[in-house]
This record gives sequence, C-alpha cells and structure tokens, in this order.
Amino acid sequence: MKVVVALLLFSLTLVCVAAESNHPPAGKNKLSAEDVLNSAARHYPKILESIAEFRAAEAKTLSAEGAFDLTFDIDSYNYAEGFYDGRSVEATASRYLNARGGTRVYGGYKLSNGSFPVYEDERFTNTGGQLNLGVLFSLLRDRDIDPRRFRVSDAGLAAQQAKFDVLLTKLGIAQKAMVAYWRWVALGQKKQVYNNLLSIAEKRDVGLGKEVKEGARAEIVLTESRQNITQRKSLLARAERDFAVAANELGMFYRDASGSPVFVGPENLPDYRPKPSPADKNYELQNLNRLYASRPELQKLRNSITRAMRRIELNQNSLLPRLDLNLGVYQPLGSPAEGGLSRDDSDVIVGLQFSVPLERRVARGALAETRAKLNALRQKERLMEDQIQLEVRNILLNLKTAEELLILAGDEVNQASVLQRAEIQRFRKGASDFFLVNIRENTAAEAEVRFYLAGLQREIAQVNFDAATANLEKLGISEDILNNY
Repeated sequence: MKVVVALLLFSLTLVCVAAESNHPPAGKNKLSAEDVLNSAARHYPKILESIAEFRAAEAKTLSAEGAFDLTFDIDSYNYAEGFYDGRSVEATASRYLNARGGTRVYGGYKLSNGSFPVYEDERFTNTGGQLNLGVLFSLLRDRDIDPRRFRVSDAGLAAQQAKFDVLLTKLGIAQKAMVAYWRWVALGQKKQVYNNLLSIAEKRDVGLGKEVKEGARAEIVLTESRQNITQRKSLLARAERDFAVAANELGMFYRDASGSPVFVGPENLPDYRPKPSPADKNYELQNLNRLYASRPELQKLRNSITRAMRRIELNQNSLLPRLDLNLGVYQPLGSPAEGGLSRDDSDVIVGLQFSVPLERRVARGALAETRAKLNALRQKERLMEDQIQLEVRNILLNLKTAEELLILAGDEVNQASVLQRAEIQRFRKGASDFFLVNIRENTAAEAEVRFYLAGLQREIAQVNFDAATANLEKLGISEDILNNY
C-alpha cells in the first residue's frame, strides 16, 4: 500500500511539473516583444515546416547536379567456344560538364587477346592495350542550354523560391505574433484600469458606510455606491476574460524549447505606457519604391519569371538542328599483337554528327505555351507592384492617423484626470455629490482605456508597416533567415 501511495505521489509531482513548465516563473521575467519574436521564429510549427520544405528543394538541387556525375563503365567480351578465341575488356569513364557547349569528356582503356572476326576488327589492341581520350562539343543544339543544365538551374531557382517562402512565412508569423503581443499588453492595461477603478469604489464604500452609520449621509448613498461597485465588477470581469483570451492567443507564438505554447499571466506584463513616435524618414512617400521592391512575394514572382525564361530557352534549343564535334586521341601501348602493325600508331579522330528535326510540333507547342505563361506572369508582376504600393500607402496613412489619435487620447486622459481630481475635491468639501464623482471617475477610466487601445492601434499599424516594407530588423528577423536551424 505504501508503494502504491508513493507511486501516486510521484506521478502527481510529474504532472504538476509538466503543467508548470508551460507557464513562465511568476514575477521572474517581464515578457518583451523580442522574447515573443525570438520564440516564434525558432519554434512556430509553420516556420519549421517552411524550412523543411526549403531543405527538400535544396536536396533536389543536389539530385539535379547528379546528371554531371562521373560515369564508369566496363565492357567484357569473350569467345568461349568456336573458331575464334578472342577476349577483350574495355573500361570507360565519362562526364558531362556543366559548361557552355554541352561538353562531354571521356577516357578509357582497352585490352584484347586472341583472334576476332574481321567485322570485329576494332577490338584488337597491342599487347599493352590502348588508351583513349576525347571530348565532344555541341555546336548548335545543346550549346547554350540542354536538359541537364536546365534541371540544375531550375532546381536552384526552385530552392531560391522556397527560401523566399521561408522569409514570407517568417514575416507573416512575426506580424501576427506582434499583433497578439500588443493586444495582450493593451488588454492587460485595460484590466488594470478597471481593477483600479473597482478598488477606488470599494475603498470609498467603506468610508461611506461609516458616514451612513454616523448619520452624516443618507442610506440611499450607500445603495448607489453598491450599485456602482457591481457595475465596475462587471467591467472588470469582461476585461479579465478578454485578457485571458489574448494570453491564450499569444501562447500560439510564445513557446518553450520543446515547442509547446507558454501561457503568460498578469505578472509577466511589461511596464508600458504608449508614447508617440518621432517622425521616421522611412514614412516619406518618395522612399516607398525602394521599400516595396524588397517584398519577398515580389521577388518570388520575379524568380518564377526567370524560371519561365529559362524554359523558353530550353524550348528554343529543341528547335535547333544538332551539330556535334567529336575530338579523340588513341594511344597504343606495348608491342603489336594479333591486330598487326596497324594498331601500333597513335590516332587522332575528328568526327561530326548532324541531324535536323523536321516537323518539331512538340517543341513549337511547348514554346508557345511557355511564352503565354511568361506573359501571364509579367501581368501578375505588374498588378502585384501596384497592389503593394497601394497597400503600403494605406498602411502609412493608417500609421500617421494612429499616431495622431494616440496624441489626442493622451490629451483626453489628462483632461479627464484634471476634472476627476477637481470633482473629488468638491465632493470632499460638500459642493458636489456622489453621482458626479462617479461619472468623473468612469469618464477618466474610459479615457485611460481608450488611450491604451489607441496605443494598440498604433503598434499594430507600425507592425503592419514594418511587415509591408519587409523591415527585417524591426521584426527581429536575421538577414540569414536559415540561421540556427
């Protein structure tokens, strides 16, 4: 029985430790925007998925380069029975070069012994065998591009596109993470405002209760105070619910080392009060062309255009006649054997191969199709440029407006605070009543809440602007987007 109890206590301890691991230590750290950005960048599943897809595209590049691997062949030939007793073996190594001219180099060694029929005369060698070296050039078709070089180039461009996808994903996640973070901060401040408002009402209710007992105030004043407390508790309850929802949403981006969401609480709120930002030269409209040109989705589309242009080159290559030049050198080794003296001299061979495709309907159709796709991509590029420019201009407008509204909200807070203090002084001197004091306190609290929400809108507008202009530094994204993975 004692063993069972011990095991249960041990299991309960493990469960508690596991539960606490998804919560930051209370009061130890104030959560910053940088903490959230770093956590999301390293542990958010969608980012890790895009990086895995990039690795797969990168592996395809290596696979395409395999077309230029060295090839080694051995050909063995042997008359086992019959009139002829010839035996020969030939080893050949060859490689296509990833260079202009569609060049293929080859070299080999051949050795024979015995007799061969006249129609297999090429098998004879000297006693030491024969060495041969050669190179083949494509003079027309496959000179500038061929399927092998195209696959390597296209795989490289595809990997580059996958890298743009990683950057796009990082930008999108960083944008969402910052919106979730600032919403959590703003709603945490809103909750604190309503908590302070309730605390004021509860403290005042204690004093009013004493005054009612002493007969200094009517009983109805205490009833009104209790009604005010109930209303403020309702406001606080809704604020706590909104703050808890915001914390849950933030947990999607703020994760621990194992990738599990971390749920933060009020003790992790930073000390934050919105301040208007000074004018930034990047906000000037004349700089927008430079800013939106760095958008990764535009670079990705231009990469697709480059791929289409390369495919057009390949299709045009298929329409050309083939003219190949073959240069070979053959060097005999040792003394003459059964093949006679004719095998005892070095030979230099020049060969030409010419062929012409006639109807070429497959190549013409593929070329027309790719040109049409290229035209579609160019139109898409033009539309995307216009859309990005419009988007950045609108975000810039929202940002400037958010700055102005934040300043106005700050002014409203100051004005409401002055009126609240003045009304409290009048109340203490008997020149005002509880109803007016309550209105002034609620108005000041609502002004404070609007101030924090205006700060939230400004932070969101700033985050949207940084994402729209691909400001990697502001969003905590390293220039080397694959670093530390």
